[in-house]
Amino acid sequence: MSEHAAPAVKPADDPAFQLPASLAGLQLPMLGGGLAMLLIGMGLANAVPAEYEMPRFGMSAYLTAFLYVLTIVLGCLFFVLIQHLVRAGWSVVVRRVAEFMMFMIFPMAFLFLPILFAVFREGSLFVWTDPNFATDLHLDQKMWATKLIFLSPGFFVVRAAIYFAIWIGLAVYYWRGSVNQDETGERAATDRMQFWSGPATMAFSLSLSFAAFDWGMSLAPMWFSTMFGVYMFAGGILAAHCVITLLTYVLQRSGAMRDEVTPEHYHDLGKYMFGFIVFWTYIGFSQYMLIWYGNIPEETEWFFTRQEGGFGLISLSLIFFHWLIPFFGTMSRRFRRRPGLMAFWAAYILILHFIDIYWLVMPEARAITSHGHTIPSFGGAIGIAASLLCVIGMSTLVLGLVLRVAGGNRLVPVRDPRLRESIIFENI
Repeated sequence: MSEHAAPAVKPADDPAFQLPASLAGLQLPMLGGGLAMLLIGMGLANAVPAEYEMPRFGMSAYLTAFLYVLTIVLGCLFFVLIQHLVRAGWSVVVRRVAEFMMFMIFPMAFLFLPILFAVFREGSLFVWTDPNFATDLHLDQKMWATKLIFLSPGFFVVRAAIYFAIWIGLAVYYWRGSVNQDETGERAATDRMQFWSGPATMAFSLSLSFAAFDWGMSLAPMWFSTMFGVYMFAGGILAAHCVITLLTYVLQRSGAMRDEVTPEHYHDLGKYMFGFIVFWTYIGFSQYMLIWYGNIPEETEWFFTRQEGGFGLISLSLIFFHWLIPFFGTMSRRFRRRPGLMAFWAAYILILHFIDIYWLVMPEARAITSHGHTIPSFGGAIGIAASLLCVIGMSTLVLGLVLRVAGGNRLVPVRDPRLRESIIFENI
């Protein structure tokens, strides 16, 4: 598309920038249905038969759903920060979709409360809250006492409050700066957001890494990996680009932003999807290779657990279905310029992202005895249904809130000074 052939920038109140009525009508059904599915899923998760020896299954299924949605929300926050940091022009027409998702950090803070309460219920989610854990596994008491300085309920709550304070603060600042600019047209707002994007990115990266240690890695408190936070980051950013692609496509199919978002934008979103598929694979392989080569029992046990039972099949499936297939599916320029195809790959990768988070969390839901450990399982048909209902319910609930926020705001930053640059954007 050449500049002289580009469509004119529409007025700020053009219907193309409003949420289509067909999607606006889904708000209440999604909110009610999502909440119902989440509650039913939690009920089933807590009813997993005792024969599976998985006393922490209920809260683990909830944590899996929470981390799945949270990584996407934080990935969208990172997308917004990076676009301002590099003064990106191409992404303006899709940035508001990321901002809608970024703003969901507020309900995610509320949905974190069950996890927060679980810290004060011995052994209901984190094994380090069980006072008999070190004794049952015959751990060195001096070493364990040192670990408990960090793994203590009070300090856990303080750290969680700091993480959410950082994320909420960043989301509010960039949300207000963007939507206020819709009304004022103040160009200086863009400069201010760009100015703070560097420190914001550093604060975001540190908080995400430590949150991953707290809420993911501490499920197995004797295991450690300095790359775990980066692994969670890579998966979350990949999933965020998929959500932005998929939601943009749905909005366009419903009649919004048809002239503003072009194959050029899907092409660039596809580049990011492809790049983060490679990055996620690189981090995952590097983490595994270094631990395998070091062959230290405290490190290898975590991967050994995920090579037992059905989780061994998941480990292999992640290699082929999370990396190899979407790698070739998103590599071609011709594929990346087809919006429908990119929406398909986005939905596909989001399913695999859930399986990845499930693989990280659920093996630790098993019972651990002084004689060793049980083989992790899926909790039977009830356990599988519970896990799916939890994640579908929480995702639907959050998407309902996204539609509610989108209904009261424009779908595109209509007075961003780089809007025209974004509309006429061409890939080289």
